[in-house]
Amino acid sequence: MFQRFKAKWTPTILVMAPDGNEHHRLEGFMEVEDYLSELELGLAKLAFDKLQYSEAEKRFRTIYQNYPYSGAGPQAAYWAGVSAYKATNKAEPLAEAAKFLKEKYPENEWTRKATVWIH
Repeated sequence: MFQRFKAKWTPTILVMAPDGNEHHRLEGFMEVEDYLSELELGLAKLAFDKLQYSEAEKRFRTIYQNYPYSGAGPQAAYWAGVSAYKATNKAEPLAEAAKFLKEKYPENEWTRKATVWIH
């Protein structure tokens, strides 16, 4: 099993599509809030990968609203902006996501990735 799924440590949890493609990976112990938010992040990524951008945006937003202090919160805010952009082809959601990240998570790596979106 370890080789098949390239698990390097335990626990390893994979969020996979029915076709067997991996969409998100959790490795190592996590507190409940981080674990739940990471599972939700995996489901949001699955929707995004299936080009269901509106659904993905909703899922990403739910993560940072319900788990604002989890490790997944900033990443979810970033991808919510990307999902909204992909759904509408309008740049405003990217700028809004960048501003939100800068206010809520000023020192986070996902905030730094989004700075290019601030006009």
